[in-house]
Amino acid sequence: MAHVMEINPYKIDIPQAELDDLRDRLARSRWPDELPGVGWDYGVARSYLREMVEYWIDGYDWRVHETRLNEVPQFTTTIDGQNVHFLHARSPEPDAVPLIVTHGWPSTVADFLDIIGPLTDPRAHGADPADAFHVVAPSVPGFPFSGPTREKGWGSKRVARAWAELMRRLGYDRYGAQGGDFGSIVSTELGRVAPANVVGVHVNALVNASAPTGPHELDLLSGAEREQAQANQAWWQAHSGYATQMATRPQTVAYALNDSPAGQLAWNLEWFVDHDPTRTRQPLAGRDAVLTNVTAFWLTSTAGSAARLYREMVADGWGRPSSSGVPTGVARFLGDRAVRALAALSNNVTHWSEFDTGGHFASLQAPELLVADVRAFFRTLR
Repeated sequence: MAHVMEINPYKIDIPQAELDDLRDRLARSRWPDELPGVGWDYGVARSYLREMVEYWIDGYDWRVHETRLNEVPQFTTTIDGQNVHFLHARSPEPDAVPLIVTHGWPSTVADFLDIIGPLTDPRAHGADPADAFHVVAPSVPGFPFSGPTREKGWGSKRVARAWAELMRRLGYDRYGAQGGDFGSIVSTELGRVAPANVVGVHVNALVNASAPTGPHELDLLSGAEREQAQANQAWWQAHSGYATQMATRPQTVAYALNDSPAGQLAWNLEWFVDHDPTRTRQPLAGRDAVLTNVTAFWLTSTAGSAARLYREMVADGWGRPSSSGVPTGVARFLGDRAVRALAALSNNVTHWSEFDTGGHFASLQAPELLVADVRAFFRTLR
């Protein structure tokens, strides 16, 4: 069994031929027609996407971002039959608290490059060294660098169990968890899987606390919270097409995503622009942040396996889970939709922050605020 437990160093090194092929495919994109004057009402606007594709061909440099990723120590290991890739940045501070950070869809661990330094080495970033963390940032099975899943069942519960095993292998028996989007579900689930090990859970973009699971939960809300929850439901109804497809027929869309980089950009980009709280349709945190994620999906052929995550989540069940009892901090950034009373139904919410800036992808859109809130929450739990 020893070889199965091995942790191996990893470096991202994409062959140039694959980058050349990507550029060639982008240049030969077939563009559909578009109704005049519809803008974004029917989906991603064609003129916007064409500009992004042109920049992807001529302006974006994957090697710059590959190099930046490789500056963080990376490893792979096999857990529950699945390859798991992870970043592991140890703090120079001896009393640092281990923290496992989980991304969502359509994100990758590249989203964390702006927060790893301040979290691991606050002293070097003008902050209190007592707030230091050892950061572990795994790539969710099915996503870039961990690679495709090989069997059914990799929903949030199985991922959380794998994360508990990963932290055990790394020798961390007392640690915190942080995550946004799907990562918020995994992080809170990790508190249920390993409550004796998880000292606290901090989440942003807490997606399963925005709408009631049934009419009985509406009765638990104040008037303002009820209005917010109902508005959230209406918003989701108008924006959930991608999720319905991936939660029901992920294999069907996988063929298109895996064959057309422009198509994959459109599919992933829509979620980024839907969460632009300014409604200016600007790429969140710049075009490069979006394109690094999309390029990683393309180069690892994981658009389809990442889409399956939604199908697996349905199999896990969308019901309201019981609370782990682990102290939980929630950061609610502009554009997020978490309702505190709903969050409290399945989490021991001891810290709640609201920000009038940022957005759904806080590590990209408001990294300094996110880091400060993570530090503040865990300060009382060390």
